[in-house]
Amino acid sequence: MYLLNILFVFRYIEDMSSTSTELTDTAYDILKVLGKDADFLYDTIETYIKDAQNANKSDLVQIWKTIKEERKRHMHMLKEALEKEIHG
Repeated sequence: MYLLNILFVFRYIEDMSSTSTELTDTAYDILKVLGKDADFLYDTIETYIKDAQNANKSDLVQIWKTIKEERKRHMHMLKEALEKEIHG
């Protein structure tokens, strides 16, 4: 999934470079948040989940997993918004 998000960003940049359109502030904002969320989702949060599991804190494990699912949903929303930025 993380690789797909990176490929999506590269495709966006390629689309932008093949036209005379500049990167808009709103597209930049979306790309920036997508990058941060991808890092959190596919690196950081897994450490938090493992730490909670190692501490036998099942309630905290569930909280982190819920946050992970919500962040995935938010990333999907931003990806759709970026597609609208690209294609109008």
